[in-house]
Amino acid sequence: MRSDEWDGRYADSEFLWTVEPNRFVVQELSGLPPGRALDLACGEGRNAIWLAQRGWRVTAVDFSSVGLHKARQLAAERDVAVEWVLADLLDYQPPANAYELALIAYLQIAADERAAVLRNACSALAAGGEILVIGHDLANLSEGVGDPQDPGVLYTPEVIAAELPGLSVQRAERVRRPVEVDGVVHDAIDTLVRATRP
Repeated sequence: MRSDEWDGRYADSEFLWTVEPNRFVVQELSGLPPGRALDLACGEGRNAIWLAQRGWRVTAVDFSSVGLHKARQLAAERDVAVEWVLADLLDYQPPANAYELALIAYLQIAADERAAVLRNACSALAAGGEILVIGHDLANLSEGVGDPQDPGVLYTPEVIAAELPGLSVQRAERVRRPVEVDGVVHDAIDTLVRATRP
């Protein structure tokens, strides 16, 4: 989707999903000591703000000005500072060796574009830094619920792990996320990959 399409999705006064952080972000990152964090495709900012509340110095990047506007408002309400950057990830080049954490959550774009973003995220990590990548899994088409339905933008643990050059993969697996549809709870299937730069 283009930035103006995301602007339209975020245009409602309510938040598109929730103001609470993603469950896997909390599960995987709660125990890390705070440092510098890079949140790519941050949307309305819920994960970046959660990290900032835990003491991280966060740079959060997205190409939707509307999403970032809502993120700034939420950060102000919660009295945390985040560096918000309006940029297309296909053009954005983060500084090298600058972050202890890179987060990419639900960036569903074409595989070649995603691989380029992941390479940039890996180069942004300092020695010992970690990356957490979460996204809708290909198996969700047949075994789960929810969008997107385009297999070209879906993840598998094996593919994502292979797109993290020079990193040591700690975890690469499918995870299940409960989603309520018409009052009934179903599982959505996501890819979760966590890796460390030696």
